[in-house]
Amino acid sequence: MPKHIFRLLILFAVLLSGFLVARHFLIPESFGQYGHYRGLALDDNKNIDPKYSGKDLCGECHDDMMELINSDLHKGISCESCHGPGWKHVQEPGTGQFVIPDSREFCGTCHSINPARPDFIKQVDLQEHNVDANCVECHNPHAPWN
Repeated sequence: MPKHIFRLLILFAVLLSGFLVARHFLIPESFGQYGHYRGLALDDNKNIDPKYSGKDLCGECHDDMMELINSDLHKGISCESCHGPGWKHVQEPGTGQFVIPDSREFCGTCHSINPARPDFIKQVDLQEHNVDANCVECHNPHAPWN
């Protein structure tokens, strides 16, 4: 075997060994426990405590929106059900640290046709109803039936 091929094979073996050693130390033991994921990530995620502010705290600054919501069918739904955890927004108003849903898919989470859903939730066929428009272009989500 020529020397340059032999040297190339030795270099390849050293690089492969280095890769396998680095992989052994860098990949956590729980990786692959639930598919291509780190199993302990579930415990890490459980320990993250999202901070919710509650509907009453939203109403302290957004009393006009609360008036609309409380006079409509969405009155039983917390603001954070659509806008996400609001504690950062409460701590730093105006930072925009909350969700402003405006897509058909978002509204469809609750309102797309689903036979298992209770009848009192208005269901809409998103494939047929105003397919070229987002829901918020026609409906105010804080008072959708007005």
